[in-house]
Amino acid sequence: MKRIVLFLATNVAVLVVLSVVLKLLGLDGAGMAQAGIQVGPLLAFSAVVGFTGSIISLLMSKPMAKWSTGAQVIVQPQNQHEAWLVETVRRLAAKAGVAMPEVAIYEGEPNAFATGAFRNSALVAVSTGLLQSMSHDEVEAVLAHELAHVANGDMVTLTLVQGVVNTFVVFFARIVGAIVDKAIFRTERGTGPGYFITVMVCQIVFGVLASMIVAWFSRQREFRADAGSADYLGTPNPMVSALRRLGGLEPGELPKALSGFGITDKGGVMALFATHPPIEERIAALQTRR
Repeated sequence: MKRIVLFLATNVAVLVVLSVVLKLLGLDGAGMAQAGIQVGPLLAFSAVVGFTGSIISLLMSKPMAKWSTGAQVIVQPQNQHEAWLVETVRRLAAKAGVAMPEVAIYEGEPNAFATGAFRNSALVAVSTGLLQSMSHDEVEAVLAHELAHVANGDMVTLTLVQGVVNTFVVFFARIVGAIVDKAIFRTERGTGPGYFITVMVCQIVFGVLASMIVAWFSRQREFRADAGSADYLGTPNPMVSALRRLGGLEPGELPKALSGFGITDKGGVMALFATHPPIEERIAALQTRR
């Protein structure tokens, strides 16, 4: 789960920092608001700010994932287990039509993830808990699932989705900020503190709502990655077995920016914010492929 958590957190942090810096420089669209909110320029400004956060998050995804999980890349296998892991990833990468990714292991409860800005320079990491609790067939299915994420370009697509929702968060936050500043704080010339405060509050509130859209997309990706695992292995049975085993285990928590790219997630009471569908639904979808 760590991967998506970091991705989303980085986006929010970049948005806030950019907004503050641009405000201090007088470049945050206040002039547009003074002129009666020019929609075109404001939308263009919002797109630049919105996509900047997503692109930075994407480019930082691999080093952030390694840092946050403590994942150690296997440069030279030190034992048979590591050799099997690297060779399995190599074989699955060939089936997926992507370049050999970096392979890493990190200490933690059962989970795995794939990340990276580009399909041909990805990182696939598995936890020690997953390796210890699953058979080779089940681990292979999980690795195939992660390679399907890489082959599908899910990190890039998620970046585009996040960039779009960020754009509208920035755009509508400033629209509401200008309205509140004029209607409630009665600012007649330029923009007052009401505008800046309202924009900050709205960016947080709208950002939370927008995260539901990103989470919905993430859940659809999981079904596709499960199907990719079944295709690469020629049968859905290993992935079904892996999911059933995960259903009886406590999933290892990943950083927020990484959660949507793990093999499983804790979910939670707010299903609209869950990055993964319920395991039962994933198993049912796979069983229809038999």
